[in-house]
Amino acid sequence: MAQECIGVYAPLMATSDRIDPPPETNPFPGPLADLRVVVMGLGVFGGGEAVARHLCAAGADVLVTDLRSPAALETTIERLQNLGVEFRLGEHRPEDFTSADLVVVNPAVPHPWDNPLLELARNAGARLLTEIRLAIGDHPADRVIGVTGSAGKSTTSAMIHHAIARVRPDLTPRLGGNIGGSLLDDPPPKNATLILELSSFMLHWLAGDGGDPADRFTPGISVVTNISPNHLDWHETIEHYTTSKNAIFLASPACEQPRSVPDADPDVDQEIEAALKLKVPGDHNRSNALLAIRTILAHLDLIDGPLHDRRRIALRCATALADFSGLPHRLEFLEEIRGIRFFNDSKSTTPEATVLAVESMGDPARVHLIAGGYDKGSNLDSIAAMAPSLGGLFGIGTTSEPICRQGGEDCGTLELAIERSVRHAGSGDVVLLSPGCASWDQFANYEARGDAFRRLVASMR
Repeated sequence: MAQECIGVYAPLMATSDRIDPPPETNPFPGPLADLRVVVMGLGVFGGGEAVARHLCAAGADVLVTDLRSPAALETTIERLQNLGVEFRLGEHRPEDFTSADLVVVNPAVPHPWDNPLLELARNAGARLLTEIRLAIGDHPADRVIGVTGSAGKSTTSAMIHHAIARVRPDLTPRLGGNIGGSLLDDPPPKNATLILELSSFMLHWLAGDGGDPADRFTPGISVVTNISPNHLDWHETIEHYTTSKNAIFLASPACEQPRSVPDADPDVDQEIEAALKLKVPGDHNRSNALLAIRTILAHLDLIDGPLHDRRRIALRCATALADFSGLPHRLEFLEEIRGIRFFNDSKSTTPEATVLAVESMGDPARVHLIAGGYDKGSNLDSIAAMAPSLGGLFGIGTTSEPICRQGGEDCGTLELAIERSVRHAGSGDVVLLSPGCASWDQFANYEARGDAFRRLVASMR
């Protein structure tokens, strides 16, 4: 078994004989009892809430601080109120950060490198961590697959998990990270294979220049689907965004040298390509599936040693992916009404993802695209340029006007965009929500946007 990737502490080196830490080893990040811990931002996917529960269970003195109002966070507060959590809502106070032993930062906090509150905490000697770092803990790096990229990382991560669960259920695969939920709520066993979708924000803290080098973690198998300009409102430059993504390949205390996944595997690619029959549409999803299978082979090479039956395993993975139905909000077929098919691709938050979604539908003249949302600083020209070839382009959100500058209708709201797209569409056409932008101008997250689309479509039955 390859040994270059180990746990955070040397005694955690993953071998077939021992993968649990010895009793005297304190689990990462060490004792938390009686520490003053500030959770900066509850987040919208449950990460901050899971962190607060985890810290309270470990005996920490927990303060949750969030700029949103108590009314906006009412449901989450109710679930935490019996745990002894202190809340500071509608504001952040400097004294909370100067008195903290540990700050758990929501990775979406913008420009954390010059955030004055985090700078106060650093100068006062506080340790800075994130939910994903706490969730990984001392998990052996060779049992972790990390997937990042500007587009395709969610689907690729889900495909890896789906196929491993069928082909190697003994690895008890768990899916986590940016894909939603928190592993802190149900900690995986040390011998489980973790498949983590990792955002650029997460990687800035997890593997990049966000925290103390001693706390950094990189996975045994590292995957970058692609890199194109994204989240420039947060990173400020494409160089920083790219650096944060590529930090997944850096050495860390957990892994001396993460393994990258090859762009091709001549021994098996041709057979896989012939055997691969997918339910999810689009050539890009075939590419995601091939990458997922190569990733699984690389992971098995790492934990089991060089594989002697690569083709058999690859073909079994291809067969397993035949019933992969995709992810909610990712080219999700909703229903057909009066001959019009409706697809929910709300998780498309980059122009590149929107272009791929349109291409996967076949004839663009039959596609009525709803796009737009929060302006992340991405170049939207590729979406706007599709307007003349589409059946219709309907803009929503703050980017509606630039998206429609080469044609289309500046609708503003999702409700109006659906009304007008259905008016234009005929039997055999597609109405596709694929925004190419974040949702934060009009919705709490992409899930809320997709759910709203689903409800509006259902109301037309």
